[in-house]
Amino acid sequence: MKSVLEAAKMFAGEVIPTGGHVLDATAGNGHDTTFLASCAGPEGTVTSMDIQQQALDETKERAPDWVTLVRDSHANAGKYLSGAPLDCVMFNLGYLPGGDKSVVTTPEETLQALRTLLPQLKAGGRIVMVVYHGHPGGENERDALMAFASSLPQKQVQALIYQYINQRGAAPFLVVLERLTTAELKLDV
Repeated sequence: MKSVLEAAKMFAGEVIPTGGHVLDATAGNGHDTTFLASCAGPEGTVTSMDIQQQALDETKERAPDWVTLVRDSHANAGKYLSGAPLDCVMFNLGYLPGGDKSVVTTPEETLQALRTLLPQLKAGGRIVMVVYHGHPGGENERDALMAFASSLPQKQVQALIYQYINQRGAAPFLVVLERLTTAELKLDV
């Protein structure tokens, strides 16, 4: 079986063509950005964003120089995208590994990002989220995300959870949202 991080890359990589349009909504230490760039290639459009300069500095060290780096919350992602339909968006929810653990993703920002980004996905495009929820407030974001994902219209979006159920503590898990159609997506959730 694949680890949660390996599965995230598998689910993302399956839908990113060369020349694809992708977003790393939480740059972190740059690993997902670098992966997305390797899939889309320099012909693609790769944007990586984070609220912390430390994360963008780490990402800049790893990612190709043609990747666009943005310092802002993923809640504001729509302001920085070209308007071209997205092939894939990746998130790591929680805090920056090795960074300030008091700076965390929040349910409000994450749900705002999802409401903005889901309608921008191509049919077959995916949002891939690794959910770290063992920190203070993490359970609130986890619960809000699960309520949001489980209420999406099933004819328009498939929602998958990938989780090991016999691990101790608050083991991270994966949520994948795949847009099935380009019909108008009504997000009343």
